Amino acid sequence: MSIKSDKWIRERARLGMIEPFSEKQVREGCISYGLSSYGYDLRVSNEFKIFTNVNSAIIDPKAFDERSFVTVEADSVIVPPNSFALARSIEYFRIPRDVLTICVGKSTYARCGIIVNVTPFEPEWEGFVTLEISNTTPLPAKVYANEGLCQILFFQSDEECETSYADRAGKYQGQTGIVLPKL
Repeated sequence: MSIKSDKWIRERARLGMIEPFSEKQVREGCISYGLSSYGYDLRVSNEFKIFTNVNSAIIDPKAFDERSFVTVEADSVIVPPNSFALARSIEYFRIPRDVLTICVGKSTYARCGIIVNVTPFEPEWEGFVTLEISNTTPLPAKVYANEGLCQILFFQSDEECETSYADRAGKYQGQTGIVLPKL
């Protein structure tokens, strides 16, 4: 398995792996996004679900209560101290059968105590990415829509997987918005 370069990512993006696709790193006046040397910095959309405990709900991945979140559409959002938000990517991904991705946070946000968690994109997964944004600080933290949030690293195997995410009819296949936990 090898990490893939900007040239490989650009070639695959032209085949529809990432839409919309920014051919270069966009940095002017924003938290950078787009193609980098060995990855792609995705942008967060303006759709957010902010965690709240107003309804005294319990977080249960087997019976998730949507009242645990407040839905916000805005150019930026404030993530409460020691809390988190869900968001979605602007980019739609179509992962090839011989590729696995890993997501890592951007240093600009990490230096502010904001951690981004995204599970790997498995072979043949496709959709908008649901992003978990954790504010690990005791202060409110601001996150900007339409700017970079995290970097996707692409790893290509020397052979295709035997069973892909699509073959298993994965429950998060083809997601179009912020998708909450499913059983």
